[in-house]
Amino acid sequence: MAYEALGMVETRGLTAAIEAADAMVKAAEVTLIGTEKIGSGLVTVMVRGDVGAV
Repeated sequence: MAYEALGMVETRGLTAAIEAADAMVKAAEVTLIGTEKIGSGLVTVMVRGDVGAV
């Protein structure tokens, strides 16, 4: 049974969030779940994958 983990990165601004999501997806076997705008310019990017990859 493979365990999955949730990874979250919080950035200031949408451009930084897109760059972070792009780097995570290209560097490891993770799947982009989505983004959430928190407020005050903060954006959270969520990914999931194996524990070692996240």
